[in-house]
Amino acid sequence: MSTTYYSEDHEWITVSGDTAIIGITTHAAEQLGEIVFFEPKDAGDEFGKGDDIGVVESVKAASEIYAPVTGEIVEANGELEDNPGKLNEDPEAAAWLYKIKISDASELESLMDADGYKALIA
Repeated sequence: MSTTYYSEDHEWITVSGDTAIIGITTHAAEQLGEIVFFEPKDAGDEFGKGDDIGVVESVKAASEIYAPVTGEIVEANGELEDNPGKLNEDPEAAAWLYKIKISDASELESLMDADGYKALIA
């Protein structure tokens, strides 16, 4: 079973055991506009909660991606480097950014559920 959480920085994280998938929300993709570039971190990179873990650029702006929890990157979605526009098409599924190993699951408690996130962006 997996559970999805949301950060105030508009990232989502779907957790299954001690691993998770991270991406940007549909709301974030809509706010950015046409996404033209994704600069990922590398597999094996470790990060703390709130650390900058990549950059997404659109025709309007560049935006850092912030880690919703502490962990280590297991895999970056290499397909997005060649086709960053996928982030506009399917940001909360096929256009995930990273698969990670979570270091501190207690940090998930500071994130929002779907209803909390909907209230944040309303």
